[in-house]
Amino acid sequence: MLASLFQQITGHKPDNITELSASGSNRRYFRLVHTDTSASTPESGVSADFVDPKTTSPDPVVLPKSISLIGVEGTSIEENRAFMAMSAHFAAQGLPVPKVLVRSYDDKYYLQEDLGNTLLFDYIAEGRKTGVFHESEKEMLRETMRLLPKIQVKGAINFDFSVCYPQPEFNERSVFWDLNYFKYNFLKASGLDFQEDRLEDDFQRLSEILLRSQTDTFMYRDFQSRNVMIRDGNPYFIDFQGGRKGPLHYDVASFLWQAKAKYNEELREELLTEYLDSLAEVIVGEKASDNLASVADPNHFREQLRHFVLFRTLQVLGAYGFRGYFEKKPHFLQSIPYAMENLRVILRDELNGYPYLVQVLRQMCELKQFREVAVRKPLVVKVYSFSFKKGIPHDDSGNGGGFVFDCRAVNNPGKYERYAHFTGLDESVIQFLEEDGEILTLLENAYTMVDASVKRYKDRGFTNLMISFGCTGGQHRSVYSAQKMAEHINREFGVEVHLIHREQNKEEVFGAKN
Repeated sequence: MLASLFQQITGHKPDNITELSASGSNRRYFRLVHTDTSASTPESGVSADFVDPKTTSPDPVVLPKSISLIGVEGTSIEENRAFMAMSAHFAAQGLPVPKVLVRSYDDKYYLQEDLGNTLLFDYIAEGRKTGVFHESEKEMLRETMRLLPKIQVKGAINFDFSVCYPQPEFNERSVFWDLNYFKYNFLKASGLDFQEDRLEDDFQRLSEILLRSQTDTFMYRDFQSRNVMIRDGNPYFIDFQGGRKGPLHYDVASFLWQAKAKYNEELREELLTEYLDSLAEVIVGEKASDNLASVADPNHFREQLRHFVLFRTLQVLGAYGFRGYFEKKPHFLQSIPYAMENLRVILRDELNGYPYLVQVLRQMCELKQFREVAVRKPLVVKVYSFSFKKGIPHDDSGNGGGFVFDCRAVNNPGKYERYAHFTGLDESVIQFLEEDGEILTLLENAYTMVDASVKRYKDRGFTNLMISFGCTGGQHRSVYSAQKMAEHINREFGVEVHLIHREQNKEEVFGAKN
């Protein structure tokens, strides 16, 4: 059927159909490609005769001569219809979503724009792996958070929420579905004894706290980095078919506390501030209600967000339990330690209103099977060269920095004109320093000190170590020393090393070897 729809809308049979990974979804996704650029390929886009006006925006969709589309087969007709209605509405509002181009008569199959292969989750892979996010990764995360209020507020304007499946809005019933999903699929599976009636009482109290934040806005529900795609350097939102009318906080909690994204507290706070600033602008621009403006007050929002973070984490654990324990899908079992680590962090703060639930969760976190799979992040070493004139490099890990070695006592090749335009990476400077020998003595002493720390950091599960070499200009002696130290650590210990020659604006990553 998908091939037939492809031919209907493009005038060509697909040359290749490849099934794509669908993770936890019951939908099946396919990439359909036509690469034969014959003269019969439509030159001016898709004819309106082939586009279902109910499921696409009024703007014409122009297909290139080499055509790639995503085909979807969904067993839930209601869910398919919800996605198609949302896609049409959001696209008409100018929001970055894939446009649905054509659908089958029974709504079981449809074709949508192909946004490529880059998930935001993969785009930030380096930061997730090391816990240190590069500026390009941070900026994409910021842009995503700036866009979220638009789909929440602007996307809800004149939208018919009755098409949402399985619920048109976030209400008490949907809260209890998720809480009981956690109770039956994860908590009971853990083997922990608890008093069910007392737990249900606290579920009721938590529900009341969550529902006091109701607004007439769109709740994406599964807003996380796996459901954002990057095309041409811009974020696009996908897989919003579970959305409904609901509070703003849920999506913020879903994104910032995604189990395997591994954002640190500093980055979470930065992204939350970015979101709140954007939300304030959208509320003014769309002339939103006083109720929405009140809910969006930063202090009130942050206080309520804590409860949604806990609620979302329980929902995620329920999903991991069902998909992992019952459906035996390893990807979800592997994600449990990350969600449990999030839960431990959440429970450090006082959460008033449902004391028995908090007590049970703290007991659950101490169960042997969860203690033994606590997340152990790898050590990442950052090595800098710098000029003392411009200050010691800032430690962005929040751990207070590490070693700082002063190379200024070493004979300086920079005082000779012939070396003025070279750095410690150039052969002539390297030869000067090594023949002089002073730099080698400094490095041998530095190796001895740093090696001892790297060994202990690995043994104790520490994740960040920073080593900096400074000289007068940050050009010769410090650059040579930082380069040698980075290579030494990576070679001897196999850990990932980020080398930054600050004054040369050069960076290099030595990948982990174990």
